[in-house]
Amino acid sequence: RRGTCLQPPAAAGGEWATLPFRRCRSGAAMSVESAKKRKTKVIRSDGGAAEKEARKGRGDGDQENKTYSEEAEVDTRDPAKDYDLYKETCEDLQRLMAEIHELKSKGGKDAAAEIDERRIQSCIHFMTLKKLNRLAHIRLKKGRDQTHEAKQKVDALHLQLQNLLYEVMHLQKEITKCLEFKSKHEEIDLVNVEEFYQDAPSDISKPDFTMNDPHQQTLSRLDWELEQRKRLAEKYKESLANKEKIVKDIEIKKEYLSSLQPRLNAIMQASLPVQEYLSMPFDQAHKQYEIARHLPPPLYVLYVQANSYGQACDKNLTVAIDGDVEEAKALSRPPEDSQDDESDSDAEEEQTTTKRRRPTLGLQQDDKRREMLKRHPLSITLDLKYKDGSVLHLYFYYLMSLNIVTVKTKVTTATEMSVAISAGDLLSPASLLSCLYPGDHGKKTPNPANQYQFDKVGILTFSDYIGDLGHPYVWVQKLGGLHFPKDQPQKCMLADNSLSASHMETTIKLLRVRLQSRLALQKQFASLEHSIVPISSECQHLFPVKIISRLIKWCAISYDDYVVLPYTKHVREADMAHETDLYFSALIERGTAKLHVAIVLNPGYSTIPPIFSICLNWKGEKSSRNDDNLKAMEGEVNVCFKELLGPKPGHQLLTNQIQRLCMCLDVYLETETHDSSVEGPKEFPREKMFLRLVRGPNRIKPFKYNHPQGFFTHR
Repeated sequence: RRGTCLQPPAAAGGEWATLPFRRCRSGAAMSVESAKKRKTKVIRSDGGAAEKEARKGRGDGDQENKTYSEEAEVDTRDPAKDYDLYKETCEDLQRLMAEIHELKSKGGKDAAAEIDERRIQSCIHFMTLKKLNRLAHIRLKKGRDQTHEAKQKVDALHLQLQNLLYEVMHLQKEITKCLEFKSKHEEIDLVNVEEFYQDAPSDISKPDFTMNDPHQQTLSRLDWELEQRKRLAEKYKESLANKEKIVKDIEIKKEYLSSLQPRLNAIMQASLPVQEYLSMPFDQAHKQYEIARHLPPPLYVLYVQANSYGQACDKNLTVAIDGDVEEAKALSRPPEDSQDDESDSDAEEEQTTTKRRRPTLGLQQDDKRREMLKRHPLSITLDLKYKDGSVLHLYFYYLMSLNIVTVKTKVTTATEMSVAISAGDLLSPASLLSCLYPGDHGKKTPNPANQYQFDKVGILTFSDYIGDLGHPYVWVQKLGGLHFPKDQPQKCMLADNSLSASHMETTIKLLRVRLQSRLALQKQFASLEHSIVPISSECQHLFPVKIISRLIKWCAISYDDYVVLPYTKHVREADMAHETDLYFSALIERGTAKLHVAIVLNPGYSTIPPIFSICLNWKGEKSSRNDDNLKAMEGEVNVCFKELLGPKPGHQLLTNQIQRLCMCLDVYLETETHDSSVEGPKEFPREKMFLRLVRGPNRIKPFKYNHPQGFFTHR
C-alpha cells in the first residue's frame, strides 16, 4: 500500500488532529522540521458544510477557541491517568506483537489479513506512545519554566534582602559615626565654669541665659576662649618681634666675637715668648686639658693629682700627656651601625678575594696575648727636675684589659758622668725604682684578677713582659687611684682621687731621694773603682789624718756570687740579703794583710744602711765567726752607722763605712803583739795613740776614734 496514508479511527477522536502523517511500509515519513513548525491544526470532520456555515457567523475570538493545542491539553490532563494509559498501551503492544509472531509462525491463509489488522492497531498504539512522550516533554518544559520563574523570584527577593541589609549596615555606621563624633571644641582645654563666669564679661558669659543651657554655655565658653586666644596671638606677635630684635643683636655679637677670635689667636701667639719667659704656658696647658678628657680614669686621676701637686708644692715637677689622641677618641666613641656594616662588607670582600689559611692555635693565643697586654694610646709623663740639672722621667701607661698602671723610667743628667762598671745597675730601669716602698719590687701584677686572665691565654709570669710594658708597682696603682684587695680578685676597680692624693706627696719625695742617692752612689763608685775613697769635708773629723790601709779593688757581684762566700752566711741566715738588693765586693790591703769585704746594698739606700761582711787573710783566714775583733769591726760599720751618715740626706754613708773599715784594719794590725822570735823590724809599727790596747776576756781592740783628741778607745 505504497503512497496511501492511514486515517485516524473514529475512536481516537481529536487526538489524531495534530499527529503528522506517516507513510505505510514505504517508510518515507515527513520531515521533523515540518512537524515542528506545524504547532496547531484546525479540527476537521465529515460534517464540514454545516460547520462552515456556523464558522462564518463567529468572530475571530471563537476561532482561537477551536484550535487544538497540546500545551493547553497538558493543563487539563492528569499525569497519573496518562501514566496508566502508557502502561496499558505497552501491554497491548506486547500482546499484539506476540499475536503477530504467533500468526507468522503458523503461516495460515487468513493470517496475512489478521497480521495487517494487528499491525494497524500496533501503529495506533505507537502513535499513542508518541503523543504521551510529547506531553511528558511539555510537562518537563513547563516544570523547568516554573522552576526558573520561581528561582528568579527568589533571586529578586534575595537581592532586595541584601540591599535592605546593606542599607541597614550603612545606617548603623552612620549612627555610630554620629555617636562617636567629637567636635573640635572637645580637644580645646577650656577654662572651668567657675573661672569662666568669674573672668568673662557679662556680654559673653550671659549668666541668666547660659546657666541652665549647657549648649549655650559651651558656645559662650568657646567665644571667651577665642577672645583670649586673639589677645595671646597679639602678644605672641609682639614676642616674635622682640625675639627677632634679640636674634639680630646676638648675630651682631657673634660676628664681633668671630672676628675677635683671630685677634686673640694672634695675641696668644705673640705672648708665647712672654709665657716661656715667665714659665706660664697657658696655651700648652689648655691643650693638655683638652687631651686629658680622653684619658682612662686611672691616668686621668694621676694627671690631675700630679698636676695639682706640681702647681701647689713642687714647681720642678712637670706633667705632660703623650700619645695618639685620635686613636683615644676612637676608643671612647660608641660604635656605629654604618661602620659595622662597612667593616662587615670589607671583611666579606677580603674573604672572597683572598683565601687565608686558618690560624693555628699558637697564633690565636699570640693574638689573645697581644690584645690582653694592649696599652691605652695615651700615656702620662712626669719629669722630676733636680738642682744639678738631672731629670727623672717617669712614663705611666694603662693596660686596658688588665686594669693596671705600669711605669717606665729614664734618667738624664746635665753633664756626662763617668760611668763606673760597678754602677751599671744603679740607674737601670729594672732596679732604679725597685722597693721604693718595702717589698714592692714590681715584678708581679698587683691585681689578683689578672692571674685568671693569664691562665686563659697561657701567660706564666708577667715578669716576662715587664721590659716592654713597664713595672706595675703598687705605688703606681695608688697614684692612679687603684687599690686591689689581696683576699679576692676584683675585675673592675674605680679610680679614687683621695687615694691618689694621699700617696702623691710621699711618693714624689721618695722618688727624689731615690734618684739623688743613686746619682751620689754613681759618683762614689767611679772613685772607688780607682781605689779612691771620697770623703767630704763635713766628714773629715770622723777619721784620723793618717790611714795607711788602702782600698785596692771595688767591683759588683751577683746574688749567687754573694751566697757562695762563707763569711756571709750569718747575713743570709738573718734574712737580710734578697735578690732585689745590690751586691759589691771590696779588697783592702796593708802590707801582707788583705781584708775581703762583701757588701749588701739595699735599694732603699741611704735610709736603709749597707751591710758589711769581712774576712781577713793574715796569719791565716779569719772572719767574724772565729775572731771577735773582726766581729767588732763589722759592728763598727753595721751597728754604729748613724755616726757615719754625715750631712743629710746621708749619701756619704757607704764611703764613710769603707773608710772606717780601713781605719779599723790599721787599729787591728797595729795593736797586734810583736813576736819576739822574729828578728827585724815590726811589720806594722804603732802610729796611732791608744789609751789601752785590749780589754776584757775577748781581748777587744780599741776601734773608736775620739775627735779632736786624736786617740782610740774602747766603746
